[in-house]
Amino acid sequence: MISKTPEQMFGLRAGGTKATEGRGSYDERLTGILEAATDVIARVGYGGASMRAVAKAANVSLAGLYHYFESKETMLFLIQFRTFGSLLANLKEKLHGVEDPVDQLSVMVRAHIGYFASNMAALKVCSHELDMLSGEGFEQTRRIRHEYYELTRSMVERICAKSGAASDLDCHVATMSLFGMLNWLYRWYSPGVERSPSGLAQQILRIFLQGIGGSPTK
Repeated sequence: MISKTPEQMFGLRAGGTKATEGRGSYDERLTGILEAATDVIARVGYGGASMRAVAKAANVSLAGLYHYFESKETMLFLIQFRTFGSLLANLKEKLHGVEDPVDQLSVMVRAHIGYFASNMAALKVCSHELDMLSGEGFEQTRRIRHEYYELTRSMVERICAKSGAASDLDCHVATMSLFGMLNWLYRWYSPGVERSPSGLAQQILRIFLQGIGGSPTK
């Protein structure tokens, strides 16, 4: 369970910079800065990404950037936490009323690929930079990622049990293998150039389900 909000953890401001500014304008600026930070970190790595480089990419002053974030680690935490928070919330919403585990896994794979097809830089950052976090930021990010993993693993376990593969298949290995396929996409997949996200999801599902002896995709 998340003990604090990101704002409470890092002392991030909950409102605008002036009394006349509303929550919407603050959130929009925060989101814009985080998108710029994600692109910079994806391009040069967390170690090579300076606050000055992020400020330039976000078109804000360095002083203005520090008004939003006290450190580069704060930015990385919010990138990770927001990404997996969005993935988890979106998946739970899409799973509402879906009971069959194969159908559930289909929803998960399509949602995962659909999200990252529009956020490939975030996929690269989230795949590589978790260990750059420390303390409560690391723990909160690990928890929400683990919840996403557990939800997916529960689908894989039910598929294995249904197909009779559960006795000789390590469901943790199977689940992590699936995430390996999904999270390696940033290395080779170019949305809009290659096959569509839905077509890619269908093929990955087919490979995975046939590999664990599950049902064919619908």
